[in-house]
Amino acid sequence: MTTTSPAPATATATATARTRRPKRRRLIALGVIAALLAGYAAWTNLRPFTLRASIEIDATPQQVWAVLSDLPAYSQWNPFIVSSSGRLEKGATLRNVMRDSGGDTTFTPTVLEAAPGRELRWIGRIGPGGIFDGEHRFLIEPVSPGRVRLTQSERFTGVVIPFFRHQLNERTLPQFRALNTALAQRVGATRP
Repeated sequence: MTTTSPAPATATATATARTRRPKRRRLIALGVIAALLAGYAAWTNLRPFTLRASIEIDATPQQVWAVLSDLPAYSQWNPFIVSSSGRLEKGATLRNVMRDSGGDTTFTPTVLEAAPGRELRWIGRIGPGGIFDGEHRFLIEPVSPGRVRLTQSERFTGVVIPFFRHQLNERTLPQFRALNTALAQRVGATRP
C-alpha cells in the first residue's frame, strides 16, 4: 500500500504565494488606473473651457430682461434655444430645446441665478456630474444711459470636454452670436 505524504510546508507556501502575486499585481494596476482617471477628472474640472459672445444693445437692462425672461416667446425669435419652459427662479428646472447644425437637443438645466435686469444663469449636465457640465450665463451690464452690453457665456467642465472643444467653437459659439443678434432685434421691435 502506497501512502502519500502531505507536501512539505515550503511547497504549499510557494504555491500560495504564486497565486497571490497575480491578484496583487491586478489590484495594483487597477489602483494605478483609478488614480490616473481621478487625476484626469480633477485636471479637466480645474481647466474649464469657456465660450463667450457679447453684443451692445440700445435698451435698458429691464427691456433686455423682458425679452430674455419671456420663455414662451422664444419660438418666435430665438434661433438657438427654440423652446423654453419653466420658472426663472433659483433651483427651478427648465426644459430647453437647443437647435444647432447637429439638430435639436432637449436639456433640463437647473436655474442657479435669475436676477431681473442683471443675470440669468443655469447649469446643465449630460450624464452624472463631471462628465459634460455647462454653466450658461446671460449677463446684462449698463454701458451708458439707454445702452447695455449683453454677454452670453458658457463654462464647460467634465472629462469629455477636451474632446469637444473644436465642436463647441465651430457649432455652439456661432449660435451664441445668432441668439444675441436676434435678441437685440427683438428688443428693438418690442421697444415703444
